[in-house]
Amino acid sequence: MKASLVPVHFKSGMDDEFRTHFALVKDLLAEDASLLPPVRLGSRLPAADAVVFPQLIGDAFSQLNELKAIKLPVLVLTSDFGTVNMWDWEIVTFMKSLGMSVFTPYDVDQTRKICRALALKREMREVKFLVFQDRPGVGGKQAEIFKRFWWWEDRSAELIREKFGIRIVKKSFKELGEAAKKIGDAEARAILKDRPIPSAGLADRPLSSAVKLYLAVKREAQADPSIQGAGINCLNESEYSDTTPCLAWDLLYQDQGLIWACEADTLSLLTLYLLERSLKAPIMMSNLYPFLMGNAALKHEKIDRFPDVPEPDNHLLMVHCGFFGVVPRPFCVSWNLRPKALAIVDDNAHAMDARMPTGAMTLAKLHPELSRMQVIKGELEDYVQYPGSDCRNGALLKVRDGRAIMKSFYSHHYCLMTGTQATDIENVARVMNVGVDVL
Repeated sequence: MKASLVPVHFKSGMDDEFRTHFALVKDLLAEDASLLPPVRLGSRLPAADAVVFPQLIGDAFSQLNELKAIKLPVLVLTSDFGTVNMWDWEIVTFMKSLGMSVFTPYDVDQTRKICRALALKREMREVKFLVFQDRPGVGGKQAEIFKRFWWWEDRSAELIREKFGIRIVKKSFKELGEAAKKIGDAEARAILKDRPIPSAGLADRPLSSAVKLYLAVKREAQADPSIQGAGINCLNESEYSDTTPCLAWDLLYQDQGLIWACEADTLSLLTLYLLERSLKAPIMMSNLYPFLMGNAALKHEKIDRFPDVPEPDNHLLMVHCGFFGVVPRPFCVSWNLRPKALAIVDDNAHAMDARMPTGAMTLAKLHPELSRMQVIKGELEDYVQYPGSDCRNGALLKVRDGRAIMKSFYSHHYCLMTGTQATDIENVARVMNVGVDVL
C-alpha cells in the first residue's frame, strides 16, 4: 500500500518550478506514494494521507488562515531531491506556529520512510494480530512472573484497537500444539529437504517438531490475509507444545513478512510492526538486563557475574531463552538452531543462536498506554557466553546513561534495531500521533 498525497499550490497558481518539483516528487516516491492531482490552497481537499507542498512561496504569508485549515499531515518537499529546501525554513516556522503537523525531511530516504508510515497508518485499520494462548498467567510455568504483564489484559488489546485500529485475535495454544503433532513426519521432512535449516547439536526429532509447529501456525496465518503479526504464549503455557516457535517465526517472516513477538507480547509485536514496516530496518525483540540490576539479573540468568567492562553502569545484557533472541536469518551475520536452554520448555524444544552486526544500535518500545515511544541510542559492542547458564550467547549493549534509563524503563522487553534510527523513529511516531522520549 502506498501513501496517498495531495499536492497543494498557492493562490498565484502553478508555475514552472511547481510543475518541475511535482514531477520530481512523483518520480522519486513512485514506490511509496501516489500523488493526486494538484489542488489550490483553500479549496476542499480530497481524501488523502497527507498534503505535499512541492513549492513554498511568499503567498504563504497572505494565506495563513488557509494553511491553518489544513488538518492533514504536511510534507514540505521543495528541493530538487525530494527534501526540504533551506530557503523554506521561515515559512515552515510559520506553518508550525499555526499548529500544523509539518514534516521537513532532509534526506530522501527519510521522505520515503514517512510515506510508508503514512500508508501504514491507514492500512492498520484492517490489520489483525493472531495470538495463541489459553489462560496466560493463571497457571503454567512461572505464573508468578507472567501474571504481572499488561499485555494479557483485555484493556491492553482494547487500547491497541482504539489507537491504531489493529484487532487482536486470540486462539488456543493447546489446540495449536495438538494440530502440530498431527502433522505427518513425511510433510516435515519435505520442508527440511527444500529448506535446509542450519543447526548445531539439534537431533532429527526436535527439528521435525519445530517444522510441524511452523506448518500449523502458517495454516492459521494464511487463512486470513489481514493477519500481519503473530505470537504464542510459548513459555508460560509451554506444556501445550513439545517445541518452541523460534524457527516458525524465522520461516514465516521469510515466507510472508509475518511479524512475530515472543511470549505473545502484543506491545512488542506492535512496536516491531510499526518500525519494521515503516523503516524496513533489521529489528528484533529480547530481554534487557542492566548491569545496575545486580544480583536480581544475575540470578535470573544463572550467571555469577557480568562481563568486566569499562563503565559497567552504562551496560546491559540482551538475552532471551538462553541466547540473544529470535531474529530472522536475513538480519543476521550468524544463525543456528540449538537444543533448548530454558528448563521451563519441553526437552524436545529448540532455541535460536543468532547474532546481528555489532556497531551502532537503537532500542525502542511503545509505552503501555500507547501514548509515547521510548528510544535509546547505543552500541552493540560484542557477544558474551556463559556455558550452561541461561545466557549462553547474549549481546553486550552500551548506552549513554544507564542510570537515566533505569528511571524510565517501560518493560523488560525491548526492540533492537541495527544502526542509528532515532530520527526516523521520531518521524514514524509523529505520523502515528505518538510522543517520543529519546535517551
